[in-house]
Amino acid sequence: MVRPKKNRIVKFNPDVDYFKPRGIPIFDLDEVSLAIEEREAMRLADLLGLSHEEAGREMGVSRATFGRIVQRARKVVADALINGKSIKIEGGNYNIINGIRRFVCGVCKHKWDEPFGTGRPYECPSCKSEDIQRISLTH
Repeated sequence: MVRPKKNRIVKFNPDVDYFKPRGIPIFDLDEVSLAIEEREAMRLADLLGLSHEEAGREMGVSRATFGRIVQRARKVVADALINGKSIKIEGGNYNIINGIRRFVCGVCKHKWDEPFGTGRPYECPSCKSEDIQRISLTH
């Protein structure tokens, strides 16, 4: 008997849920499906540049599980891009959680919060240093 999948934590859920190649009528396209947590995995790894360990922590899964999720997501997106398919983003095993991320400056030790989905800050708002570290809010 297969163990049920644990819900993954999703902290950013845009309103966009469908992509298609331009200039091709939708009824002429094959469609692939991308789960909500797979899109979240790509956001964390590919857009925000988090390591698999950090991203797994964000989603409430192990590093290895995160790796499998993002690998599947990349395969689905690659298939759509290479073979001209549309992407429907839906379903999966997830819970949407809105929240914040906390950062600390390595130079002046200033701490501040940023909302999820805004990307990693480039500099400390206090001293403008680029030596920024993320602080885990879960541990």
